[in-house]
Amino acid sequence: MKNAFVIVTLSAVLSACAVAPQKQPDDAATAPASANPGAPAAADDTRDTPATQAVAAAAAVQATEPLPTVELTSDLFYKLTKAELDFKRGQWQSAYVTMMVLAQQTRDPRLAQRSAEMALAAKQGGEAMAAIRLWRELAPDSDEAAQYFLGFSVLGDDLAESEQVFVQRLKKSPAGTRGLVMFQMQQFLLRAKDKAAAFALMERVLAPYAQQLETHLVLAQGAYSNGDAARAASEAQLALRIKPDSELALLTMAQVTPDPEAVTRLVTGFLAKYPNAREVRAAHARMLVEQKQYGKARDEFQVLLKQQPDHPATLYALGIMSMQSGDTPAAEGYFKRFVDVLGKDAGDDRDPTKALLILAQIAEERGDYAAAQAWLDQVDGAEPRLMLTVRLKRAQLSARMGDLDGARKMLADIKSEDPAELAQVVQTEAQLLRDAGSAAQAYAVLEDGVLRYPNSPDLLYDFALAAEKAGKLELMETSLRKVMEIAPENHHAYNALGYSLAERNQRLEEAYSLVEKAMQMAPGDPFIMDSMGWVQFRLGRLKEAEELLRRAYQLRNDPEIAVHLGEVLWERGDKAGAHQLWREARAKDPQNDVLKSTLARLNTGL
Repeated sequence: MKNAFVIVTLSAVLSACAVAPQKQPDDAATAPASANPGAPAAADDTRDTPATQAVAAAAAVQATEPLPTVELTSDLFYKLTKAELDFKRGQWQSAYVTMMVLAQQTRDPRLAQRSAEMALAAKQGGEAMAAIRLWRELAPDSDEAAQYFLGFSVLGDDLAESEQVFVQRLKKSPAGTRGLVMFQMQQFLLRAKDKAAAFALMERVLAPYAQQLETHLVLAQGAYSNGDAARAASEAQLALRIKPDSELALLTMAQVTPDPEAVTRLVTGFLAKYPNAREVRAAHARMLVEQKQYGKARDEFQVLLKQQPDHPATLYALGIMSMQSGDTPAAEGYFKRFVDVLGKDAGDDRDPTKALLILAQIAEERGDYAAAQAWLDQVDGAEPRLMLTVRLKRAQLSARMGDLDGARKMLADIKSEDPAELAQVVQTEAQLLRDAGSAAQAYAVLEDGVLRYPNSPDLLYDFALAAEKAGKLELMETSLRKVMEIAPENHHAYNALGYSLAERNQRLEEAYSLVEKAMQMAPGDPFIMDSMGWVQFRLGRLKEAEELLRRAYQLRNDPEIAVHLGEVLWERGDKAGAHQLWREARAKDPQNDVLKSTLARLNTGL
């Protein structure tokens, strides 16, 4: 059940800034040791992120450091400038030594900080620690210096010195922010080499705060990280006793409980008492999705949406679940609201591109190509792979609107250094040609593509299917075998070969083995269930075939599954049931080739 809960805790929020100093205030530019903008950053995690802002807000009690009065003489200015220029040229040693000497002479902690930044940028741990120690000596109340110090000291073999710093930080923290400091301590100690010693330190430091909720949450998570599930559960229980309505405590308890049924009872019981617990309800919804209980999961997301009608994550989740259940109109409504909500919030940096692509797909499927283009026109600045998808979709729409030559030119204009992306372009062009009825051209495009990109499993798979359509069965099987070799986890290849053998009523035991392997890799896939049902039918196991095909049809109301299930019913004597399914298939896809061939072979009509 580990993956059933994505627990958003303060410790998780702070993980990005365990050793990240807070951003310097604007007036730091007036300091004698103002950093050269061209110099390398001290570390990759010094950016001003939401996590660092959270630390800054919680540590608002930090006093402005008293600074010494230092006259900026021409000699001092020259040395500072030269040190920064040396550093910019890559001569970190001389720059570092100059800054350290000047820090000791002037007693200005900002110069010690700059020394530390230089050593960090040069990846010199010993020199960095020396500068950090001087920085703490010159600014003993600096939370920023303490964070740097702790980030280094917990990586060593002796945690004693860092223990005293943790003790002092907790003592001086007001009650309202002490919990945040505890979670931050846990994040520091996660990096310690000796996990047992780090946990023992945590126990000692937190002992005076046994009545505080966060104490037991931190100990629970620390114990769980160390593999002590029993201790973790005990601490989570103590946290719940202190605050029975704590969502964080409940989620921690759920995380450390190994029995899925016990987790379900725990969560549902909590929600019965506290129905407005959003984080727990969201976790429960995710758990239900993992258990493939989509109806119940959707109900939970609906409750969340009633509580917050414009919550983007809930809207998106409901959109996806509606698509999975085949409720396209509902999905379209949710995704439209999602895009609208993001558009109204200038501060929300979530990318709506995936939702826009889904909306374009929905519009395309109902034949509204102008609307599909309009949704794609709203894409702005998506990451490269999504932009490739957008360009491919534009080409598909152009072809759908009758401009096949223009669509192929759009594809030809796509440039990339990534063979996987170029293979995807080939697949798209072949699909456009197939849709236009040019199967021979599509085959030629795929054949040329596999020569250029022979290790693309998806391209090989498409080529194999095209080869089968062209009657080149040996080439089809060879290509699928190569897909299995390149990508052993590709269940589609096993399923396709197994289904092909069953369809031709050949090597049925081998077909069974191939599809069985595909089912093991993707047990909930309705199309693989359909293949297995068809294999069972060919083997004469009509009862097993009907059971599998009914399950598949319940999961996916697909015309081809309906045709197969209809033929099984026909063979079992249920002619009325068979005709009903075939009529349903025809209503969905009047030109379905499998339906036509089945009716012709059985010499019946609708």
